[in-house]
Amino acid sequence: MRKRLIPVLLVDQKRRLVKTIQFGERTYVGDPFNIVRLFNEKEVDEICILDIDATRTGREPDLGFVRELATECFMPLAYGGGITELRQCEELNRSGVEKFVLGQGAWNSQLVKAIAADMGSQALVACVDVDGRGASASCIGDASNALRQNPLEFCLRLQDAGVGEIILQSKTLDGTRNGYDLELIQSITQKLSIPVVALGGAGNTIHLMEGLRAGASAAASGSAFTFIGRLRAVLISYPAPDVLEEMEQAAHG
Repeated sequence: MRKRLIPVLLVDQKRRLVKTIQFGERTYVGDPFNIVRLFNEKEVDEICILDIDATRTGREPDLGFVRELATECFMPLAYGGGITELRQCEELNRSGVEKFVLGQGAWNSQLVKAIAADMGSQALVACVDVDGRGASASCIGDASNALRQNPLEFCLRLQDAGVGEIILQSKTLDGTRNGYDLELIQSITQKLSIPVVALGGAGNTIHLMEGLRAGASAAASGSAFTFIGRLRAVLISYPAPDVLEEMEQAAHG
């Protein structure tokens, strides 16, 4: 499978794009429609939109917003936030979403199995939030951190339940732009047979490359594709085709 680079865009309850630091402090990035159009021009592999307030506020996916966004999106679209029922995935699919991302919903094995059986494993993605680093890291399943589990054990359980892809997201490194948790990525990817997407900590192309070399099938980021410089000025960027080719060759080398 060809290695991929995936911009991950976070949407708040006001339909604004934001970037977080360790799931907390938020920086306004811009209008989601304008930024999706910019990524269209850069011919990105795929894009992932996460509504980070939907589950917290008990809100279902905003189908009108998703439908509007999908009409502007000329690359494969993954969407997560507020998914608690199979019905919602069917509605999202009709709205133009190709992959459904479960966060807290991934802890519901019945929901995972139902979506995998109806929509197919290739369409089901689990976003596994991890606190801590390396061997001491643990999965967190809710805002109170009451639900915790060993990351590898949890990912293996998701794989067995029918999840087709794992987004391995580091809360500890989120927004820091200091690089991925390479030890954790290696420990997970060596044991799983499904694709693993690295997320959390990347700030530049070198970090993306390191994530791919560590075994990730895709390197995902918000900061690496939307910020530049120490002051985090907003600049939408994506590696040029020749750079992507070099990264692909290096990742498989």
